[in-house]
Amino acid sequence: MTATDLLDLASVFVFALSGALVASRQQLDPVGFGFVACLTALGGGTLRDLLLDRNPVFWIAEPHSILAALLAAALVFLIAPRLESRYKAIRWLDAVALSSAVVAGVSAAHETGQSPMIVTIMGMITGCFGGLMRDVVCNDVPLVLRHGEFYVTAALAGSVTSALLALVIADSTVYLLAGAAVTFALRGGSLLFGWKLPNYRHEPPKQ
Repeated sequence: MTATDLLDLASVFVFALSGALVASRQQLDPVGFGFVACLTALGGGTLRDLLLDRNPVFWIAEPHSILAALLAAALVFLIAPRLESRYKAIRWLDAVALSSAVVAGVSAAHETGQSPMIVTIMGMITGCFGGLMRDVVCNDVPLVLRHGEFYVTAALAGSVTSALLALVIADSTVYLLAGAAVTFALRGGSLLFGWKLPNYRHEPPKQ
């Protein structure tokens, strides 16, 4: 199992937990839990692999990714009522999953010999699109678009960090850990301290 496979599996499980927690807030049935968990966990990596023409897509090559997502869904179905603040748990689980998914995307793109720009974009896609699909399907305002939070920004910073370090450091563990750390630090800072980008404010034209 390659580093990309391990990172994909880690992000799949944690993203599936966050997806299943959203399903619990929507009071879905067990099938709904499994569907939302799999969509969240597999969506970003699927889009990445299709764009990179990686054949087969990672969860077809390694079906245990689906089992990991379903296991996470079943776990949350059983324990979600015991969580005092499911929304808070969703946001922190999402931050952990974002960090691992971003570097999984970076690793996959780097393995196929892509340029730093494409490596950066694939990291962002892998990290952000599963959660985006989850929120759209569950009729929530997408987390990636809420109030200027460091979400896509965190994914971008982590992807850029890994992509640039990969140019000068041969050890993939170092540049992938660095990218994950930057992503989590920015996303965690946004959750703890309210870091956010300035929102656009429309000003009426002067008379």
